[in-house]
Amino acid sequence: MTTLLPERFRSPGRTELLAKVGLVLGGVVLVAVVGRLAVTMPEAAVVVSAAVLAIGLTAVQPGLIPLAVLPLLLVVLRVGSGGVDLSLSDFALAAAAVPALLLARRPFSPGLRSVLWASAVYQFATLVTVVNNPYTANAVEWAHAWMMVGGSLVVGWAVGANGHGRTGVRLIVGTIAILALITVVEGALLFAHGDFSPVYPSFPYGMHKNFAGTVCAMGVVMVYARPVWVGINRRWSVVLVTLMLAAVFFTQSRQALVGLAAAVFILVLRSKTDRKRSKLVLLLVAPLVLFVTNLVQDQVKSDNQFNSVFQRLTWFQDSMTVWSSDPWFGVGLRWWYTDRFPFQFQPPNAEIEVLTSAGVVGLAAFVLLMVVALRVAWRLDPAYGSLAVAVLVSRLVQGQFDLFWAAVQGSVPFVVLGLCLGASWHAEREDAEREAALARLPRVPAAAA
Repeated sequence: MTTLLPERFRSPGRTELLAKVGLVLGGVVLVAVVGRLAVTMPEAAVVVSAAVLAIGLTAVQPGLIPLAVLPLLLVVLRVGSGGVDLSLSDFALAAAAVPALLLARRPFSPGLRSVLWASAVYQFATLVTVVNNPYTANAVEWAHAWMMVGGSLVVGWAVGANGHGRTGVRLIVGTIAILALITVVEGALLFAHGDFSPVYPSFPYGMHKNFAGTVCAMGVVMVYARPVWVGINRRWSVVLVTLMLAAVFFTQSRQALVGLAAAVFILVLRSKTDRKRSKLVLLLVAPLVLFVTNLVQDQVKSDNQFNSVFQRLTWFQDSMTVWSSDPWFGVGLRWWYTDRFPFQFQPPNAEIEVLTSAGVVGLAAFVLLMVVALRVAWRLDPAYGSLAVAVLVSRLVQGQFDLFWAAVQGSVPFVVLGLCLGASWHAEREDAEREAALARLPRVPAAAA
């Protein structure tokens, strides 16, 4: 944004002032629109009034709107159909990204800029397949993927850099805890009636078991990472981990368990961290891996050729058939929404999905994006970076056995990364300001002292 302004307006303070002036002018226009619509279209007037209120709050406290939207980022209720099949989480993310981008604290940290540049490279690589395969779902998913990465990073940064990092993490964990509680209650009711099938949460709307299991496993990772600056005490962490882990078991989501085990393994074995973790935890994690392995072996040995294991193998083979149509640039994002192929499924693997959609070029850019994100999180101060590393690792491992570019599961890890980067930046700025204030204090002569 600053590169589009004249030289005399490029300082961070003046850029922020210009952004606020723009928001105020936009608010004035919206107020006039509300007055016009109040008589003819009262419903539209209510919506516009909410927008005016949001603009006013954003001008006063830039991080408030992104912070308030965080719980909505976990709502997977579908909105739209066909090529514009998005979730409420996507719309909430877009609504939070606009004020976050305009009024986020500057300058961005080097780590945040690195991941944003890697995201831009991925978007440029996938733009080729959008041009080669013109259809609505392709263009929509291109913008959607950028919002899930770049928009999520900026929203997380706005929350953390404005000093709301602790509240932001607690809001995410609290929302996941509510989902876990719903899953456990519904699972207990099913078990009481002798039904031991996987739980698909139905309140307040229907959710897939793999979504609920993946999100709850992510919550377990966040609580187990438990950075000091978040302020979750040991007693609450035990309660939350027990609740969320029970929800994962009720859903019987195997990819969630494998991702959880990988994240805990990374946290325990990472030497530089803000909190010591006993390696005995690995003895509790090992049975999870054995449990999943035995389930997979049982399905492989069974005569049911339509179980989840054989179904995935079939999907992988069909995906390679689709990829062979255009190996270098892919056949288009969300190609399964079209009728160009006899297959109508989203590949349940991150790399295979990108390979079919954007080809070898897109896959190379995707790998670059993930490597850069993990590297930035790993090199961050362990007090902040351990949480980001664990959530990213959990998601990447889950994405080897399930859908990757999906709402919530795809955006929340990057929100957490941006939030940790912002919280670290805010802490560094506070320390620098404190040291500067101490340096300005008058020095007392040694004799007088």
